Order: sequence, then C-alpha cells, then structure tokens
Amino acid sequence: MRVLPLYVVIGGWLSMPALAADAGAWMERLATAEHKQSYAGTFVYERNGSFSSHAVWQQVGDGRVQERLLQLDGAPAEVLLVDGHVKCATDDLAAQVREAQVWHGQRFDPKALSEWYEFREIGDSRVAGRAAIALAVVPRDQHRYGFELHLDRDTALPLKSLMLNEKGQLLERFQFTHFSTDAIDQQQLTAGAACKSLSVSKREASPSSVWRSDWLPSGFKLLDANERPSPASSEMVSWLSYGDGLAKFSVFLEPLRGALVEDARSQMGPTVAVSKRISTADGDVMVTVVGEIPLGTAERVALSMRVGAEQAQR
Repeated sequence: MRVLPLYVVIGGWLSMPALAADAGAWMERLATAEHKQSYAGTFVYERNGSFSSHAVWQQVGDGRVQERLLQLDGAPAEVLLVDGHVKCATDDLAAQVREAQVWHGQRFDPKALSEWYEFREIGDSRVAGRAAIALAVVPRDQHRYGFELHLDRDTALPLKSLMLNEKGQLLERFQFTHFSTDAIDQQQLTAGAACKSLSVSKREASPSSVWRSDWLPSGFKLLDANERPSPASSEMVSWLSYGDGLAKFSVFLEPLRGALVEDARSQMGPTVAVSKRISTADGDVMVTVVGEIPLGTAERVALSMRVGAEQAQR
C-alpha cells in the first residue's frame, strides 16, 4: 500500500478504524524503542529551507543510554549525552538540532497523547534501504502541528519524520540516509577534544509563579517556571514552559519600565515568536511566546497572561 500524504488524512479522506488501532500499537512500541535499542546512522535535517547532515551513535547497555551526535557539514559540532543529559557540546547548533528531533529520546505517553492527536496507519514505506511503516499523527484541533512518521519495521525507531501545518506544508524534516543496528565500537561514542563539559542544574516546576495563563490549548500544562536576567536590560524575566506531552512552547515576561517596544510576530519553519505588550497594575509588560505551535495559538496565549499563581489546565 502506498503512503498517503498527511494532508489527505487531515482532509478526512481516510477512515479506517482497524488501521487506527494498528497505529496505536506502533506508537506504543515507539515510546520505548529508543531506550532499548542500540543503533548508528546518518541523517539529514531540514528546517526553513536549510539542510544539515549529522551522524549519530547510540549504545544501550549496563542500565544506561549513551549517545553521540556529530554534525557532518560546516564547522565541526558534536554533543555527547548519557541517559538524555548533555555531558558535553561544542556549540549550540548541534544541541538545537537534537532538541528539534521531536520523536527522539522522549518518554511520551501514547494513551495520553491520543486525546490531542489521532494516530493512523497510512501505508508501507522504505527509508534508508529499510522497510518502514508510515503513520499519520493528526492534531484534533488547530492549536498544534501534525506529523508524517515513518517507523522502522524491525525496531520501531523513527527513520523519518515530517512536521506539517494544517495545509500539509512542510515545516521540518528529519530523515535517516543510513541506519544500522550493528555493534558499536566504544571509540565511536568518545567525544572529541573540542566537546566542552556542561553543568546544567535541573529546575523543578514552580506552582507559585508570579504569572499564569488564563487560557491554554487543551492538553497543555505548566512544566517549569523560573526567573532569569534579561540579556537586554537589568530586569529579571519570568519564564514559563508549557507542553502537551509532544509539543512545547515557552512564555517570557519582561517589565518595560516605560520603554517603547512594539508588538511583533515571526515564524521560521515550525518555530513562531510572538511579542505582545500587556498592561498590569505595576506597568506594561512585554510577553513573548516562542515554540512550535501555530501563530494564532501563540498570540492567544500571550494575550491570556495574567498576574497570579493558578494556571489554566485544559
């Protein structure tokens, strides 16, 4: 069976309950596959019309997962991770690419996600010379993006992922060009001398944040919150992170203290940035929402921000 484009599925042309059940089973396999399977390969990453190529090695064993990601074009850049935590990196670019691999390394809950996304099997596929199954991950509302996902039939690992908007337009591509489950040499997991160690402190979500959202898309909840110095002024910026188990966005709030700043909106690939001025009893505040959600959703979240601790839970 050939693969049907995701926009066809979104348009409602496909109605196959049996295939939907099969898709759910594949998603269950995907949820645990990367924490059980060693592999190596090369992949291409496309975003906003720009391509880059990368090599990846992952070794699972002795109760831990080791991973090395190496950028193959441009200036050398790499990231080394153990159990999902960054141990060293040469620059931000490689780390950003890894974070953009939405299906990579996540312990997501397919059952919970099925409330906000519909899973459908859309055909057989072949990626990097391997047999794959193509799935559609279709949002149930207009507040998140959809995916066309190609899973390796042997391992259930993602060989290809296309993020698309409601019109079926490509926003982001992740695709292996070579993939192998052969044994990995430990030397391939050893980072180069330019990979600098990182120390990242883990923050707990703060339910007592000064700010809250009066409106959130269904399924999104507060994941984390803190304050950090502004890179452009002496003010402290409040930061809140929200997610639905798959999609994420952040909200930044900075007091303006009389500064003249205009509203703005932009989009690069799947990432949007919306800035809105709102008024509070203590003066105007610039609210900026950044994440992989539609522009209209980001604007509505920005305008919903209020002073107070109790978050909207939808």
